[in-house]
This record gives sequence, C-alpha cells and structure tokens, in this order.
Amino acid sequence: MWGQAARLIGGTAAIAAGGWALRAVQGAPSALGALPAEIDAVAKNSPNYNGGVFNNLEPSSTLSLTRQEQFLLVRDIVGGNSQQYPSKSVPVVIPAPDLPAGDLAVTWYGHSSAVIEIDGYRVLADPVWSDRCSPSRALGPHRLHPVPTPLDALPAIDAVIISHDHYDHLDVDTIKQLARTQRAVFFVPLGIGAHLRAWHIPDDRIVELDWNESAQLGELTVVCTPARHFSGRFLTRNVTLWSSWALIGPQHRAFFGGDTGYTKSFPDIGADHGPFDLTLMPVGAYHPGWPDIHMNPEDAVRAHRDVTDSGLLVPIHWGTFRLAPHPWSEPVERTLAAADAEGVRVAVPRPGQRVEAGPTSALDPWWRS
Repeated sequence: MWGQAARLIGGTAAIAAGGWALRAVQGAPSALGALPAEIDAVAKNSPNYNGGVFNNLEPSSTLSLTRQEQFLLVRDIVGGNSQQYPSKSVPVVIPAPDLPAGDLAVTWYGHSSAVIEIDGYRVLADPVWSDRCSPSRALGPHRLHPVPTPLDALPAIDAVIISHDHYDHLDVDTIKQLARTQRAVFFVPLGIGAHLRAWHIPDDRIVELDWNESAQLGELTVVCTPARHFSGRFLTRNVTLWSSWALIGPQHRAFFGGDTGYTKSFPDIGADHGPFDLTLMPVGAYHPGWPDIHMNPEDAVRAHRDVTDSGLLVPIHWGTFRLAPHPWSEPVERTLAAADAEGVRVAVPRPGQRVEAGPTSALDPWWRS
C-alpha cells in the first residue's frame, strides 16, 4: 500500500516539479515502519492499550492553541529567526576510539542520542545519525551540527534502547546500519518491535517490553519505565508505546528520560528503581501549547530531583534539531539556572564529548560562543 502511494505521489510530483518531490519521498515507505494491524498483535494484551491505542497514565492535553496561535507557531517553526539557530558552528568532539567501557559515563552525540556506560556495559540510547529526522531524506528538520563520528566507528555496543517511534528518536537508516555493524540487542517499548521486524531485524535481537517490565542483559537490568508522551510515524497515533528507561547495574544506576512531559510517575520511578547516579533528561522543544508532552528545563530539573538525591544531570533533546520556536541555547541556560537553585550537579558535554558521572569539573559554556 505504501509503495503504491509513494509511486502515485512521486509520479504526480515529477510532472509538476521536475522530479524534486520524488527525491523528497525517497525512502519514506520503508521509514514508516509496520502497519497498525501488525503492531496490534503485540500491543492488544497490554493493560495500557485501550480502544486500539496506548494511553498515558494521566490525562494529557493536545495542542491548546487558537487557530491564529497555531498559524503563528507553524510560521515561527518553519520560518524561524536567527535566535533559533546557533550563531556559529557548533563545536563537535571526535570521541576517542577503543576506550574500555567505564563504571559510569555518558557520551552525548546530539539531541537524545547518547552512549551510556554503566558497570562495563555500553547502552546506546535513541540513535539518530541521519541528516534529517523525517521519513524523507529531503524534507524535515535538518541537523544543526554534524554527527561527531560515523556510526561504524562506535565502540562495541551491548544494548540499544528506544524511547518511542517518532523520527527524531527512531531512525530507519541508523537502525539498519546498527544491525549490520553491531551485535547489540534492541530493547523497545511494545509495538516498536513490529517496526524493527519490518526492517528485517531478527527476532532474537528484539526485546519488547511494557511499562514496568524488565529484562536482563548479563548483570545489567533494563527496565521499561513510564513516560508522558505520544507516538506515531504517519496518520495513526499512539499504536506503539512510549517510555523512559532505567538501567540498573551491579554498582550504578542510570535513568534515560527519552521524550516526555512531566509526569507523576517520576517519584514512583525513583522509589522503585533509584536513586540514580546519572540521569539524562529532555530539556528542549518545549512550548506553552504542549505542556504535557515535552518538559521545559524547570520540569526536567524537578524530574531529576524526583528520581535521585545527588546524581548528575545531563541535558538531552536540545541543540541538534529545531523542533520548537524557542531560542537555540535557551534550554541549557534555563536548565543551569533551575539546577543551581536546587543544588543539582549538571554536565553539558559538547556533541561527541564523554563525561564521567563522578565529581564534575568547572562548566564549559561552549554554547555561548
């Protein structure tokens, strides 16, 4: 069905625009992933799945804007202004090759993509290496900085965790290349396994979990924890689950927030699986019109305090793709201000930079230059 639609769209566009739109839809049918009927077979037995969709544990408002406000928001996101972009090239660090996995460290590759080292294991979170977070290779949000290192230059990865199926968190080309170049197991929320199977990832490399379910990877416990968000890769929404993740090793604990609004689940996650020594919390792409599905920086610091007493906070979900009309560096500045007021330790690595979760050194405000 997707192939027929793509051919129809492409054929029409070739006549109207000299083939430009053919390039725009290149790869799109595959990127869409599995059909809802394929996902339903796994999802239907979940207590969080009702009426053919997954539901948040607490009500979440949709876009709460007037028509005029929606028009202005779309205009601001599509057009933008100079404050929504970095004023100079973003400084990227090339990660050192062949370092042994540490006790507790993180390398941020931009947006929500990060390698978390915990008790000798490496866990790759929400890897997106493509130039655009979109089903199209010619349309959609474009990178504001290059990827720090090629995907095939990554060290050996033990596990890949995916928070949900939006394009800025689940990228078909990245997943396929990881399947070829790594032996890692993919830990995903319910329903996303169908996407991976549609992309020819073997069943024995997919672990699909509901909220509060866990799986073992050697001595590492991987827990699928709740989030407050939504999902969807085309016209249908919420047929796959969204999540955060807790990583529990023999000595350390790390929390990956993924993409979420503030949720009353955070204190429960902290009580059940914390306190965490390291958290990666989303701080960007917020807007007053969608307060329940994306945290603002102050929410992120509050969430961090919910799940840990003294752990290190590393901000994610900012700096790489322009997904909201706030100034480019505002998320990290507001995060630092809120963290300082709460006595929270923060590390803000450059893309590609590795930071250890021990005592933090003086902050390098690289984004200001």
